[in-house]
Amino acid sequence: MPGGNLPTSNPLQPLRGRVYQHCIRKLSIIVPCYNESATIAIILDKIGDVVLLSNIEKEIIVVNDASKDDTDSILEEYMAENPAIEINYIKHRLNQGKGAAVQTGLKAATGDYVLIQDADLEYDPNEYNLLLKPLVNGHADIVYGSRFMGGHPHRILFFWHTWGNKLLTLISNIFTNFNLTDAHTCYKLIKTELLREIPLTEKRFAFDAELNIKLSKIRNIRIYEVGISYYGRTIAEGKKIRMKDAIRSVYCLIKYSITYTSTAKFRRESTPVTSPII
Repeated sequence: MPGGNLPTSNPLQPLRGRVYQHCIRKLSIIVPCYNESATIAIILDKIGDVVLLSNIEKEIIVVNDASKDDTDSILEEYMAENPAIEINYIKHRLNQGKGAAVQTGLKAATGDYVLIQDADLEYDPNEYNLLLKPLVNGHADIVYGSRFMGGHPHRILFFWHTWGNKLLTLISNIFTNFNLTDAHTCYKLIKTELLREIPLTEKRFAFDAELNIKLSKIRNIRIYEVGISYYGRTIAEGKKIRMKDAIRSVYCLIKYSITYTSTAKFRRESTPVTSPII
């Protein structure tokens, strides 16, 4: 009989509709803070209230970058009054910058993945699951939260500040060959093991530029963006980034694109699941 020796079913059929879920049991949330006495307790409440999808456990690491206000006393009081919220509290003796605080938090992280959360209220912890979905569903290896895409609330601030951000993103994309819409966002969800393999040296806000360049040197890495809300502050309300930080970021993009060769290797460990999280 013609074709009688052919298999009666398509051997690829069982694979249709299958997705691959990253193995993530614990998320380490690093909270760098400097002079955030007005907001630190509020942001910790928000983080504590978040329930992560897929029963992912939270680890909160607060790094106080030698604040000169009441941040330390408020944190000590908060932890005493909220024993159910486990917080790994680390203090810098001298102010070193946001990048240094993130690097300190990374050393203490025990989670499978790391997420950076500023101690102000510009970013909403209720949106953690937006970032986790592309990762958990197996589409992404790294997820950025973009302030400039999606239909989420976005505070109207100064024209030139917004275009400064977009210009920095454009310059970053030129050097990284990415097509990010928000290269310098706070929200970056990255595998802890991978982040530790990247030699990070920038101590202040140029940390973002350094990280983007060094991630771009890793072959086959899959970076996704999701739209997030942005409740921005003005300088009068406590925003700390300045023009000198933008200049340093451009310098770092040039420097590390020339001098850095990646030795980091991304190991994509995933398990099949029957249906994605929608």
